[in-house]
Amino acid sequence: MSDTPPPTIRKTDDEWKAVLASKDAEPRAFDITRRAATERPCTGRYESFWADGSYHCISCGAKLFDSGTKFDAGCGWPSFSQAIPGAIREITDTSHGMVRTETVCARCGAHLGHVFEDGPAPTGLRYCMNSASLEFTSDK
Repeated sequence: MSDTPPPTIRKTDDEWKAVLASKDAEPRAFDITRRAATERPCTGRYESFWADGSYHCISCGAKLFDSGTKFDAGCGWPSFSQAIPGAIREITDTSHGMVRTETVCARCGAHLGHVFEDGPAPTGLRYCMNSASLEFTSDK
């Protein structure tokens, strides 16, 4: 899918749990970022959040999205039309009897969500992310 190299940051499960705890991450953040779980729709902190700033990987802090690319897809998860170039690695996901494109942080391999080809112009992409895999930084 992507030509992005494999993750450069590697930690044990206990080390990732400590990182997430230090950031006061959502309770399911470890299962979502390291076990590819999915939060329930309409439950994430960023699904209806519209401040100006940027979204980063909760695990390693890599910048993933600018708030200007966020849109209301009506799917129950925060959605973006464009990622920061090189920030996300795409992996073919054949779980649950479907073929989808999983998105992971290119820097640390954290599971973020999936990308679909039903987004707005000009990209036509919808990066459907788990809020628990993200942290927001305000422009102000």
